[in-house]
Amino acid sequence: MLTFLNLIILILVVQVIHFAGTWKLYKKAGQPAWSAAVPIYNAVVLTKIMKRPNWWVILLFIPVINLIMFPVFWVETIRSFGKNSKLDTALVVLTLGLYIYYLNYFDKSEYLGTRELKAQNKAGETLSSVLFAIVAATIVHTYIMQPFTIPTSSLEKTLLVGDFLFVSKFHYGAKTPQTPVALPMVHDSIPLTGVKSYVSNIQLPYFRLPGFQEIKRNDIVVFNWPTDTVRMFRDKSGKHYHKPIDKKSNYVKRAVGVAGDSLKIENGVIYINEKPEQLPERADIQYSYKVQGKGKGFDRYELYSIYNITDGVGIANREQKIYQFQAISENTLEDFKYHPNVASAEPIIMKKGYKDEAIFPNNGKVNWNRDQMGSIYIPKEGDVIPMNEKNFSIYRRLIEVYEGEEMGAQQELSFANGKVLLNGKEITEYTIKQNYYWMMGDNRHNSEDSRFWGFVPETHIVGKPVFVWMSWDSNASGFNKVRWNRLFTTVGGDGEPVSYFPYFLMLVVLGLGYRLFKKRKEA
Repeated sequence: MLTFLNLIILILVVQVIHFAGTWKLYKKAGQPAWSAAVPIYNAVVLTKIMKRPNWWVILLFIPVINLIMFPVFWVETIRSFGKNSKLDTALVVLTLGLYIYYLNYFDKSEYLGTRELKAQNKAGETLSSVLFAIVAATIVHTYIMQPFTIPTSSLEKTLLVGDFLFVSKFHYGAKTPQTPVALPMVHDSIPLTGVKSYVSNIQLPYFRLPGFQEIKRNDIVVFNWPTDTVRMFRDKSGKHYHKPIDKKSNYVKRAVGVAGDSLKIENGVIYINEKPEQLPERADIQYSYKVQGKGKGFDRYELYSIYNITDGVGIANREQKIYQFQAISENTLEDFKYHPNVASAEPIIMKKGYKDEAIFPNNGKVNWNRDQMGSIYIPKEGDVIPMNEKNFSIYRRLIEVYEGEEMGAQQELSFANGKVLLNGKEITEYTIKQNYYWMMGDNRHNSEDSRFWGFVPETHIVGKPVFVWMSWDSNASGFNKVRWNRLFTTVGGDGEPVSYFPYFLMLVVLGLGYRLFKKRKEA
């Protein structure tokens, strides 16, 4: 990761390269040669030389966006001195701008001070339009709103598999990309290739823009999966590549516990600060159930379709008509029990004391499982946590990775001779540097969440889902594949989701009508 000092050095190196390759061109354009050496000011002067707007300079300092703008500045610079051919454009791009050195020292072309803003040919105009469409889309995608899709059923029935979301980056504050050398609007790999879409050797320090709200308990949140590594991307030696934070897989869960909360789970029920969790109206918690059927007409497939529940993992006992059903919600359960061919339905709750080594803190030393956990304190920034043998495993990854490795610090936590050691030195307490959250799915028996990998750091928060703009049911056919009642519905709020799709269509029709009217009026 680049330190602040390394970042300053890199900027100065870029400025030296720029000055060495352009100072004569600045003079040809009637500007003092020294202006090519002054950071930021040289970019402002260059936009004046290119006859382009000054706000372009801002785009040079936005990570990822600047990767697009550098070639734009190179091309616009050479065109300001009459180099408009396709060959000139190709040369300046393929040489990463070094073709400008040739113009600076050897070419006799004069400065075109009367150059117009509009491109001189259709190819140039098309290229400019495409580049700035990419710039605009990348700004929206990175800092304002990003589309996501729901691939799993962990938040059924609030969010369904096949929902397409708009996720707000500005509610909690957008993160600036930590991998500045990356393809725009692509996550961790280039589509259809499996090839990494970013350079991991260059990473910027973590920085988040101010948001206008904090994460509240029971908010649905998109975040980077904290324990994700790039297991798919391997070279011939079999080496694993660890993902930077902003390239880790995107997960969406409910923040059942926020910084400063104490959480425990008893018989599948979450308790926050010793009180049962208070879920919003739209939340519909689901569990797996053991169902005893009765009567000759018992047909589990009929029950799936009637109650819109998920097929079980397996059949416990076919002869006795005992089946396992997943994702039966509390709201569905009462109706389900009264079905004439259902004798009983009991939740499949793991017993207290049963040890599941897949459960956080993954050390095999606590008798916890998916339905029995805790108590766990979720740290907040500034907390002073006493460190001892009992909580050593709970906070080890938090200290070593989230507050150490990922923040550019080396922190190794160990326990020996009854003492907690940080980098070999005994500590009795530790001061927390950021807020943490506990994320879980509403489908409690079909969700890989904080019960399995622990805390979600604030550095991993991506955004807040605000809108379902499309919902696709892959199991349906024809027009029924689209869940029409979910189009353009809000994610939050109380009561049944309300579709704003008719209003969207109305706006589209009005927009098209206005455009047609304007076009006819101009004709």
